[in-house]
Amino acid sequence: MPTTFNNVSVIGAGAWGTALAKHLAEKGLAVRLWAYEHDVVESITTSHENSVFLKGITLPRSLTATSSLVEAIQDCQGIVFAVPSHATRSVLRELTSSLPDSRPLVCATKGIEEDSAKLMTQVMEDELPTSMHRSLMVLSGPSFASELALGRPTAVCLAGTDDVLVRRFQDVLMTPTFRVYADRDVIGVQLGGALKNVMALAAGVIDGLDLGLNARAALITRGLAETIRLGVAMEADPRTFYGLSGVGDLVLTCTGTLSRNHAVGVQLGKGERLETILGGMQAVAEGVRTARAALTLACRYHVDMPIIQEINAVLYDNKSCRKAVSDLMERDAKPEKGWI
Repeated sequence: MPTTFNNVSVIGAGAWGTALAKHLAEKGLAVRLWAYEHDVVESITTSHENSVFLKGITLPRSLTATSSLVEAIQDCQGIVFAVPSHATRSVLRELTSSLPDSRPLVCATKGIEEDSAKLMTQVMEDELPTSMHRSLMVLSGPSFASELALGRPTAVCLAGTDDVLVRRFQDVLMTPTFRVYADRDVIGVQLGGALKNVMALAAGVIDGLDLGLNARAALITRGLAETIRLGVAMEADPRTFYGLSGVGDLVLTCTGTLSRNHAVGVQLGKGERLETILGGMQAVAEGVRTARAALTLACRYHVDMPIIQEINAVLYDNKSCRKAVSDLMERDAKPEKGWI
């Protein structure tokens, strides 16, 4: 394994993958960006812009795009994986068949597989060679793609079990405007990054109903409590959820105007149907799929997650948003410090 990384592949050319590829290319690394969509490859190649998912951002000329996974990973020393969670397993299978040998892999996907309720690294362990399992890492934290692409100050967390490799990738990613903290809690960092999208849907519902800032603050706080409960049941470190991949990402996604999940929740709160909302979106709102998987995990680990239950009822059982909020508010009285 190289001591430094000069050639990196980014798999997934949505807004986040493109922003990360731009960031790495501007550091002087040789970067190949794999896109599923041929029009994305064409746009990056001809106009140096991802006009589909990151419109208005000029990409370095040194950044090359391809729709061939074989070409994308050729001679790469490390992989950054930023494919939406629902496509992760299928892309990994194709990726594995193309790998000449193992590579360090940073998972930048925030989600939980809907059918299996597996975290992304668990899906990766299913599909990738055993030799790659220890070199899996997770990147998460409060990070809108457009702000990273514009060079605005951003801080994230990189978690992995190989401390030496994590430190090396810290060096690969760090710049004066992109700060990366190291962690070992792979489960907790992933849960924080995935569940905040579901909580952002719920926060959006609160805002769509115009219920006020008090209600939104309560939703964020109790959403954190639910996340910690599930994290502890899954043997994550509860301290993780007070960090960048927990509170940091939760607050950003529940309040930031660039949050796709919050925007979907707002539209739900205003009475629009989910099918109509999603039909008008180019990008993926991960929280819609993750909500079901989160409910599966809550049942599997016998964890009380009322916000997760209610947002699922709104999304999939045609429950009215006002009734969901009412049912949350009228639950039996409990001590606050009985969270965990």
